[in-house]
Amino acid sequence: MDLLSDVVAVTRAGRPRSAHVRWHAPWRQEFASVPGSAGFQVVLEGSCWLLTPEAEPTELVAGDVVFLPHGHGHTLADSPETPATALACDPDGPEPAGSYTSGSVDRSGGDGPVTVVLCGAYRLDPSRAHPLLLTLPDLIHLPARAGGYPALSSAVDLLAAEVANPLPGADAVVPALLDALLLYILRLWFDEPSPPGSTSGWAAALNDPPVSAALEAIHRNPGWPWTVATLAAESGLSRASFARRFSLLIGQPPLGYLTWWRMTTAARLLRTSDAPLRSIASQVGYTSEFAFANAFKRTHGTAPGTYRRKN
Repeated sequence: MDLLSDVVAVTRAGRPRSAHVRWHAPWRQEFASVPGSAGFQVVLEGSCWLLTPEAEPTELVAGDVVFLPHGHGHTLADSPETPATALACDPDGPEPAGSYTSGSVDRSGGDGPVTVVLCGAYRLDPSRAHPLLLTLPDLIHLPARAGGYPALSSAVDLLAAEVANPLPGADAVVPALLDALLLYILRLWFDEPSPPGSTSGWAAALNDPPVSAALEAIHRNPGWPWTVATLAAESGLSRASFARRFSLLIGQPPLGYLTWWRMTTAARLLRTSDAPLRSIASQVGYTSEFAFANAFKRTHGTAPGTYRRKN
């Protein structure tokens, strides 16, 4: 798997949820802060305002995508001046959080202009959060651009159609489209050039060919007996130059990140497969089951067998 695919695979817990919601002005909907989750809003029709405690109101128009990777609370409204007309939506609570359940919801506020929004939430496991996600800002706004994000627009159109009118197979299609939507958002964010003066962080790392090549090698084959020298060869740099560059951008040495990723991969295999421990140990680069168990316990605080039984 490649890096971004791995990020989604290891951090998501449970099934993502979404809803096709129609509001009639005047309306105002609060979305509760939900630690350990990520949310998105896509304006499909009409316009609305995004309200957050930290920033000035932002007008959203059809085609705008808003992604909140850390689950911070926010509000959507037909106007910044409209008073609250609905309780906060919480992905795990009862109605009115039902707007997060796959399907179409009509919320009558008044008889004014209509706004249609695709709302969604991803439940994440903080204990498995990839450092790439932790570096994202509290809010990512991808404004509508004519023909600017064709892949993202296609995913939105397909998802909106499936959620608004579920057909046989929707239970399989919708989660896959939500994963695609999340990946397109991450691609677009990390494909943007790093801000002037930015010399570290995952955005810079993914746009740095030598470091990106080493990361892809680690994720492509975590069980390979990588050394700083062999990873440097993948990057096309000298050993010393590569080690400095990797540590500066990623925030930890190459072998430190390699070990973390191996243990994260091992935890996923323990949760999702019945493979014997010796097989998992081999897949993440350990020839000795005993050495693997010790490394796993140092990282996760429990033995692999105990971790599997509990998860």
